[in-house]
Amino acid sequence: TYRRQCRYNTKRNKQRVVKTPGGRAVFQVLTKTAKGPHCGDCKKALIGLPRLRPVEYARLKKREKHVTRAYGGSRCAKCVRLRIVRAFLIEEQKCVKQVLAEKLSQAKEKEG
Repeated sequence: TYRRQCRYNTKRNKQRVVKTPGGRAVFQVLTKTAKGPHCGDCKKALIGLPRLRPVEYARLKKREKHVTRAYGGSRCAKCVRLRIVRAFLIEEQKCVKQVLAEKLSQAKEKEG
């Protein structure tokens, strides 16, 4: 029989039979299994972070809650790399556009 008030087989009310040192078999209440942190962009599980229930993260040190990288603990390495490359290419595009505009203005000055 259950050892707590809830008498239904819900997600939260899971038990496991454990043998005590005295030889009795008793019900031990299990905690819910945690999903763990996921990447905000691609929704994949983040590597290098513990899979805990939300309250448990409050008890961890800061270094245990993230990895030492830009967007560490929030985005995966692949997505961070994509962000950096995208930002670089956008900047390069701006430079190219500026150079083309200068060439066009110089051509107009020579004609005029």
